[in-house]
Amino acid sequence: MSFLRNRTVLGVICIALSLFICFAVTPLFNSGISKKTDIVRVARDIKAGEQITRDMVKTVEVGSYNLPDNVVRSLDAALGKYAAADMAPGDYILNTKLTDSPAAENAYLYNLTGEKQAMSVTIKSFSNGLSGKLISGDIVSVIAPDYRKMGATVIPPELKYVEVIGVTASSGYDTDTSHGLKKEDEKQLPATVTLLVSPEQSTILAGLEADGKLHLSLVYRGSKENAAKFIEAQDKALKTLYPAPAGDATKENTGAAPPTDKSSTESEGE
Repeated sequence: MSFLRNRTVLGVICIALSLFICFAVTPLFNSGISKKTDIVRVARDIKAGEQITRDMVKTVEVGSYNLPDNVVRSLDAALGKYAAADMAPGDYILNTKLTDSPAAENAYLYNLTGEKQAMSVTIKSFSNGLSGKLISGDIVSVIAPDYRKMGATVIPPELKYVEVIGVTASSGYDTDTSHGLKKEDEKQLPATVTLLVSPEQSTILAGLEADGKLHLSLVYRGSKENAAKFIEAQDKALKTLYPAPAGDATKENTGAAPPTDKSSTESEGE
């Protein structure tokens, strides 16, 4: 009797559990699966570093079940941002695939203020570019063999301290960042070094580039504060080498045209 009673109780529990699953759990599960939500999806190929524009993405309605928590659900959250990775049509836009600033290897090109320029010079041989060890932020000196056909190897005073802002392989990827590099690219040597220079410096660099005679030597690598001291010293040297015309200097200091000598004007009029 005890055995039969236990089997009866167990059967009742199983029936109750099955009824609970059928009439309570299953409807909730089906409701969750059928629930819809809007998300942002890629409409055309987007390359890493590109800024997201309206024609690149679209809003679609999909089932909300099992969606990633970081999926972007609003166009406003994607437009104007930059792609942190390559994306293909149909991909979901995730927060982790977006960044507020351009890709690392291009960021320095967006920081130009108009006072200085970014200029690349070719690394002709392995030794010319410090054996491929230069990185962004380094301060280098530019050495010019047979400078201006005078037979002497010198460091032009305009190029004593120059900041490196990019080191690029022949593939087009920066060698001092891992973003976008493939295994075969990681072994490539730098082909060019991009320097932050003034117009006067860029003119001299263009001549050295045309002659194909240019070496870079590392002067300093370290904190931005100490690197700025070298650049400040170079800027002072440039002002000495290329002084501003007297009229321009007066306008810069006073914000107005230089004053005229009233007495001399009157005497000339007489």
